[in-house]
Amino acid sequence: MIPSHHDLLFKQFLSDPATARDFLSIHLPPALRALCDLDTLRLESSSFVEPELRPYFSDVLYSLQMAGRPGYVLALVEHQSTPDKIMAFRLMRYGIAAMHQHLRNGHDRLPLVIPLLFYHGSPSPYPFSMNWLDLFDDPQAAAALYTQPFPLVDVTVIPDDEILQHKRVALLELVQKNIRQRDLMDFVQELAVLLQLGFCSDEQLTSLLHYMMQAGETAQPEVFLQTLAHSSPQYEELVMTIAQQLEERGRQAGRQEGRQEGRQEGLQEGEKRGIVQVARQMLAKGMDRQAIQELTGLSEQELSQLKH
Repeated sequence: MIPSHHDLLFKQFLSDPATARDFLSIHLPPALRALCDLDTLRLESSSFVEPELRPYFSDVLYSLQMAGRPGYVLALVEHQSTPDKIMAFRLMRYGIAAMHQHLRNGHDRLPLVIPLLFYHGSPSPYPFSMNWLDLFDDPQAAAALYTQPFPLVDVTVIPDDEILQHKRVALLELVQKNIRQRDLMDFVQELAVLLQLGFCSDEQLTSLLHYMMQAGETAQPEVFLQTLAHSSPQYEELVMTIAQQLEERGRQAGRQEGRQEGRQEGLQEGEKRGIVQVARQMLAKGMDRQAIQELTGLSEQELSQLKH
């Protein structure tokens, strides 16, 4: 989309730091203006803007330091010559993208992003709300959600007894809570109880067992699987099938490891025979024994054995 002559003029003016300083000094609400050190104003790149949004973005972004304390403020100024019902949401998207770019630049705290809309279109005054929460069907519910900490499911602090009451999600929570902390045998009985309740599909159980065998630890994997199989008859065939698959995989891995070790031992043995042959030839030519040891790495005892 080719920028309009409205956009071009606006960007030309607002890209000048002195002009932008006056603009922010006049139009920022007093409480926000008090946060900003306008003398530190610096034009920033808008490379953070998503490609599909760039045609609609005025590309005017300034960074400032906070007045009298550490921190950053970004002033994001958008130009509109026509009203846009979802403009407040677009400004939120730009603001989040600017925060993300700030983090990617090496900072570990979010900047305060102040979006401003410059409007000179028709109708007048601007007909839409600048509160993005008003775009929700239930603004009050949205305000409650987005102005308080987000819901957190921290299974590391939920007691196992409580997790056991969580129906179809209990298996996932119990396993992922304990997978790095306890031997699998330590909570096999809890797992068996949940399996007996039938709150698990075959596909879920298959994934769960493979996950536990790969990410968990137990000194008795066979006993663990047998305990699960015998305590939950409806899943016994499935559990034993997986146990056999894991056992076969272990045998194959052992054979592969054995072959690799055998090849390595063969290579080492062949290399040693070559060194011995070279040392024997050196001895036959009467070379100094100390020099032969340094060149071949053989000990005096090994050289003595070659001589005989």
